[in-house]
Amino acid sequence: MSSAGANEFGRLERVLVKRARAAFGSPLAIAAEWRALGFTAPPDFERAGAESERFLELLAGAGAELLEAPRDETLSLDSIYVRDASVWTPRGLVLCRMGKPARAGEPAAQGDFLRAAGVPVLGAIEPPGHLEGGDVVWLDEATLLVGRGYRTDDEGIRQLRALLGSEVAVTAVPLVHWRGPGDVFHLMSILSPVDADLAVVYSPLAPVPLREALLARGMALVEVPDEEFDSMGANVLALGPRRVLALAGNPVTRARLERAGCEVLLYEGQEISRKGGGGPTCLTRPLARG
Repeated sequence: MSSAGANEFGRLERVLVKRARAAFGSPLAIAAEWRALGFTAPPDFERAGAESERFLELLAGAGAELLEAPRDETLSLDSIYVRDASVWTPRGLVLCRMGKPARAGEPAAQGDFLRAAGVPVLGAIEPPGHLEGGDVVWLDEATLLVGRGYRTDDEGIRQLRALLGSEVAVTAVPLVHWRGPGDVFHLMSILSPVDADLAVVYSPLAPVPLREALLARGMALVEVPDEEFDSMGANVLALGPRRVLALAGNPVTRARLERAGCEVLLYEGQEISRKGGGGPTCLTRPLARG
């Protein structure tokens, strides 16, 4: 197994994204879907489009090649959060099986698009298993963490472990109930590695064994304060080691990242992030890191 880039913090070289206009479709589609999907409010179509354009400009400006998923009328507003439908591995993508029923069509659609773009697909999570990409975090080429919560179950983790083989240690991380099965709560809601020895963490909801394991690896932790958890302070995308893209409006977390030696780029995400509960890691599916 080639292990190059099997982490969450190497220089971002290639990434799958979906423009807000392609995901949201129209104001009418937003009005029809947002409540059932659990958005806190309907995104404004025009403002969402502008936020999305700026977000993609920041990714491209950091040197990443953007693969843009097309509009698909069979998918929902949630399809803007492309990370969840697949898991990147050095041997190819694993297509997920969504724990949120309204998102069931996303993995197959993403797989079709990426295969056509020349991205290899290793396999797929099959019934009765469930796995979502927001629960999967590479620490290094041999160490993968998978959040066990309401969106990812034991059978999904078992299948992922079988696909990866013995070269990768897959550790299940039990997640807390928090706001229950109707809410989105992934492992990356509380953990974002931003370098080999640095991670952003919301410790009050982090399982003790997870926090201990990170510290045992020699990782320093950027602690997110209580008042910045709901505004996705812990959801930070590494563009490269200690170079990060974060949602604006979390000044304490930003200051702590900067004190840890990070360059912090910000984007406005009221429409594309806050209302749908998906930060910069959710909006991206990294496909290659240097």
